[in-house]
Amino acid sequence: MKKFLSNYKSTIILLVALIVGALVGIIFQEKATVLKPLGDIFVNFLLVVIVPLIFLNITTAIAKMQSPKRFGKIIVTIFVVFIITSLIALLIGFLSTSFVKLVDTDDGETIKASLEEGEEAEEEDLNILERTVQLLTVDDFQKLLSRDNIIAILVFSIICGLATKMSGEKGKPFLDFLNSANEVVQNIIKIVMYYAPIGLGCYFAALVGSFGASIALGYLKTFIIYTVVAVLFYFIMYTLYSFIAGGKKGVVAFWKNALPPTFTSLATCSSAASIPVNVESAKKIGVPNDIAETTIPMGTSFHKDGSVIGSVFKIMFLVCLFGTTINTPGAIAQVLGVALLANLLITGVPIGGGTISEMLIITMMGFPVASLPILTMVATIIDPAATMLNVVGDTVSAMMVTRIVDGKHWLEKKSKNKEKEKIEA
Repeated sequence: MKKFLSNYKSTIILLVALIVGALVGIIFQEKATVLKPLGDIFVNFLLVVIVPLIFLNITTAIAKMQSPKRFGKIIVTIFVVFIITSLIALLIGFLSTSFVKLVDTDDGETIKASLEEGEEAEEEDLNILERTVQLLTVDDFQKLLSRDNIIAILVFSIICGLATKMSGEKGKPFLDFLNSANEVVQNIIKIVMYYAPIGLGCYFAALVGSFGASIALGYLKTFIIYTVVAVLFYFIMYTLYSFIAGGKKGVVAFWKNALPPTFTSLATCSSAASIPVNVESAKKIGVPNDIAETTIPMGTSFHKDGSVIGSVFKIMFLVCLFGTTINTPGAIAQVLGVALLANLLITGVPIGGGTISEMLIITMMGFPVASLPILTMVATIIDPAATMLNVVGDTVSAMMVTRIVDGKHWLEKKSKNKEKEKIEA
């Protein structure tokens, strides 16, 4: 129990702060807006740290990236499986939210206007190519220091990371400097997060006080719907994937060994911490060592069913909150594309990836930057279920990779090999 409380301490504290904030907003209504400056402090700290966070995280992650040992067919198969299953998760996330209003409010425009207060709105009549250029690049280095150019910062960070890696030994002093700076920024975030319960609680109290309890109910509704979707996805899709991988025997083998990684992910709320247990469970299912030890660690970075679904929920939460219309094929494609890219573009980021992903969602969807804490709240309430899907999704992915690489009788071959080893012993 102590270990559980230790792992979930920060999440529990944040949830308590949000509940207290909601109650204060409901009870005191408009008077609760007096707490808004305390919430703004937290928002401002987040917005200040976002630029160095993106640059240092992305640059160091790419500069330190080692060329993985390539297993040819295995590596190719892993990425094919990851892409297909991520697309399926994306569609399920959208279908789960397209027929329900996560936040039922009539004040969408008012909320959006209040969040946009102080932000510069500058609309230019540009064609698609010009807009793409503006999105990906800037014409002055100092503009990279602005949160208004998040995608450009991301592109520059990737180029800088590659250039550092290409520089070899000569680039090592610069990489050491970046690593040192990155460590400092991570500690800045830790310090800021100590204030998060107060900041988010006050921010939420002011939000609920200004616009009513519908927002608080929206979070509750989002939590319930995401949890239901995650549980159904867990049982239905992973049973289907294991059947595709190994037929009835595959389903039996999967469910016989799926609980350890499931419970570990829920207890630790960490995909990385679940790797050892997950690899061991995959091996017990019958996945060969080389595939298990390649697929699952790679999946921790590159394959996140729960996070993909979560990104759709984040987008749809803001869509409902601001009253945005997405009833055209183009708007739907934008939601799906942004949800996918928000995960794919931060796959190599070890720390702070969630915040970067949320900023990408806000930027690419054109939402107010000040809505970042709203997405932070959504991320907090769905985190345990999302981590569970991220982790267990890697287990069934390893099974499907084995099915493609070793053929449809891979489970039988594994059983025969075990029996042979026992006889020889």
